[in-house]
Amino acid sequence: MKKLISVVLTCVLALSLVACGGSASGKMTMGTGGTAGTYYGYGGVLGQYIKNEAGIDVVVVSTDGSKANIQGIAAGDYQLGTVQSDVMAYAWEGTRSFESEGKIDSFRVVAGLYAEAIQLVTMDPEIKSVADLAGKTVSIGAPGSGVYFNAVDVLNAAGLTEDDINAQYQSFADSADALKDGKIDAAFIVAGPPTPAITELCTTNDAYLVPIDGEVAENLMNSCPFYTVHTIPAGTYAGQEADVQTVTVKATLIVSADASEEDVYKLTAAIFDNIDAISAENAKGNELSIENATSGMTVPFHAGAAKYFAEKGIEVEVN
Repeated sequence: MKKLISVVLTCVLALSLVACGGSASGKMTMGTGGTAGTYYGYGGVLGQYIKNEAGIDVVVVSTDGSKANIQGIAAGDYQLGTVQSDVMAYAWEGTRSFESEGKIDSFRVVAGLYAEAIQLVTMDPEIKSVADLAGKTVSIGAPGSGVYFNAVDVLNAAGLTEDDINAQYQSFADSADALKDGKIDAAFIVAGPPTPAITELCTTNDAYLVPIDGEVAENLMNSCPFYTVHTIPAGTYAGQEADVQTVTVKATLIVSADASEEDVYKLTAAIFDNIDAISAENAKGNELSIENATSGMTVPFHAGAAKYFAEKGIEVEVN
């Protein structure tokens, strides 16, 4: 009888926790990116604060990046994910990298996090501009990835196509290794600088960033309005003596649409109430602000995040 009562009480407790969002929401998995990129390291920092301040245990996993994270949330494998703002728009609209599978709307925005610079890195002294990539072997990211479409957009803005280069489809880490081994001439890497893969490359090799500026940047922003200009300050990487002009999209934290309003409110507060502490652990925290978090989003916010931002005086779109 005691054993039966114990089992019944356990079941009642479990059901009550699920009803309150406790058991189901007490743990979240966050899809990030490759271990050599910014998503993974920064995701670990955010996960730590969400756990400590919101009481939600966040398991941070390495993934193939934005598209994989959106798909993972749709499949129920992840509840949180870091994504590029442009890829997020593709999913919501069912275009470009999501054209074959169609619209995915099982996620909502928590907040914009930081600028994701399109960084064109090379060790070839002949490459001084995007136009110089013609005839070169260039890594442009995995097919259908955010990096891939960013690279194609930049090439097109410079009057080039994918056929004008010897395209390679590699991750950040593989691109860095291929550059060191002389297997490729340049690589597009889209991440918040300083990016670990580029930091390591510039520290141990004579690598440098190629600017994406002038007419190329203007053409790009005219055709794709989610791009903005960005400056990578001198000294960001070893040997970088001057500012480098480029363009950027925005790293964004998204969450399952099924997550509870209370949990998303708490995790949003855990991040934006601790900006100084997060900044001390990761330089990307310096870009956290209520204004940056809520501007330029083309996908609706989760009601929990919207509640937090409303308390700070900013209304955002929800759906």
